[in-house]
Amino acid sequence: MAAGEMKLTDPQFIQRLESLYLLARKVLGGSLQADRKSVKKGAGVTFADYSEYYYGADFRAIDWRVFARFETLVVKLFELEEDATIYLLMDCSQSMASKFPYAKQLTAALAYIALSSLDRVAIYGLGDGLTPVLEPCRGRAKALAMLRGLEDAPLLEGDTRFNLAARQFRARHARRGLVVAISDFLFPEGFEEGLKFLGYHGHEVYALQVQDEGDTRCELRGDVDLECVETDARLRVTVSPREARLYEEAVAEWNESLRRCCVRLGVGLAATTPEAPFERVVQDILRRGGLVA
Repeated sequence: MAAGEMKLTDPQFIQRLESLYLLARKVLGGSLQADRKSVKKGAGVTFADYSEYYYGADFRAIDWRVFARFETLVVKLFELEEDATIYLLMDCSQSMASKFPYAKQLTAALAYIALSSLDRVAIYGLGDGLTPVLEPCRGRAKALAMLRGLEDAPLLEGDTRFNLAARQFRARHARRGLVVAISDFLFPEGFEEGLKFLGYHGHEVYALQVQDEGDTRCELRGDVDLECVETDARLRVTVSPREARLYEEAVAEWNESLRRCCVRLGVGLAATTPEAPFERVVQDILRRGGLVA
């Protein structure tokens, strides 16, 4: 069955998601490994450090072995455990039209695993800004609403403005989390500023790039009228084999610059095409340790 014909709420598709969740439990203990340990100290169970005793400190946290040895009162501090939040930014621009069903499948798989792992999940459509698809929620009971929301998500008009969307995202979510951008990353304004902005504000960032042959190859020849699917801008050009080759080289260089940018910024990156089953992509991510750089 082609990706575009599959309904996300189809029981067979949900069963495939469930299989991925079971794999995630086996490989990663359930989560996408977004449950980073907090640098804050609080009432967790994992020892983090000592602090001098102060008036009002919980006497149960006093380390009496240290007192017996050094006659100094210290209290034990523990890592504060925080809920993991996974933010999925799915590119809904017109350039994603041929890849949109596939992007939805990837988004659904990641969201399903996270919800089943009791992580907090929010999904946004990425266009010339952010469009909510799924407001922050948690728990398997929200899985069906998530799938319906993705099924109904439309393509958006206008240029993809990733940098602006990153700032809008920051304005809505000061709480740190794991941000996964699912896109072809063919942004007119580039991608580095947006990725850097998200990382600067404490989010873990992962880029999941989806491109098909329509992005990477040029089969056009002769005099053609080109029309931008996002802006409707038109341009008449003559495409010879040389121009076609230059186009393909430019796309390859663009993708290589994305890879270098992600390495430099510590951003995780996976690249795929709609021809690859979405389960295989998610399985590869899980077996590499989750959504980590």
